[in-house]
Amino acid sequence: MRKNGIIIAIDGPAGGGKSSVGKIVAEKIGYKFISSGKMYRAIAWLCVKKEVNIDDEEKVLEIARTNPISFKENSGVEPLLLISNTVLDKELYDENIAAATSKIARMLNLRNFLVEEQRRLGRDGGIIMEGRDITTNVFPDAELKIYLDASAQARAERRVAQLREKGMEANYREILDMIIKRDEQDAKRKHNPLKKSEDSHYIDSTNMKKEDVVNLILKLYEQTLSKIKK
Repeated sequence: MRKNGIIIAIDGPAGGGKSSVGKIVAEKIGYKFISSGKMYRAIAWLCVKKEVNIDDEEKVLEIARTNPISFKENSGVEPLLLISNTVLDKELYDENIAAATSKIARMLNLRNFLVEEQRRLGRDGGIIMEGRDITTNVFPDAELKIYLDASAQARAERRVAQLREKGMEANYREILDMIIKRDEQDAKRKHNPLKKSEDSHYIDSTNMKKEDVVNLILKLYEQTLSKIKK
């Protein structure tokens, strides 16, 4: 057992509910929750703000290295994300930022840089981290690995609801098209593509209620702890 507990690594396609489910599970078991995608989004946001060419890998990497990402504890399970001491939240969900994120996420040197940051955040355990390559690349030794999937249509509906809850406008057709495109890009990405690891528990949440997914993960968590303690 690690210092603060185990690592729960959750991978899956965009809009699959990894964040919403992960936060609930984290709250119930007293863990911290980190969305690795927000780190990429933060860098994309700053590149757009500074009018940096997001096709220039060296310039994007320079932005990442010279504008550190940090996390600040708050009352919830998910720490506030800051880049260069600027707190980011709703800004990260803009569709233009999502498109820029998709481009920079394919950059090997940037991925390697952020992977080291992600490993540092989770090295003591007691954390749930979600993303695209957490089970396969960031924490291949995670005690509990989950691949959370759902149909593209279901994920688009959830993303629309998520954005509207934040008071943001959302177009279902545009979001569905973006999700389908993102799925293809993630699966075909040269470096650390999205895929299910052999030892991940596969969950198709298309026709599942959120609380049922949460309860299933909690059951897997208890089973994992029991195996570790034996």
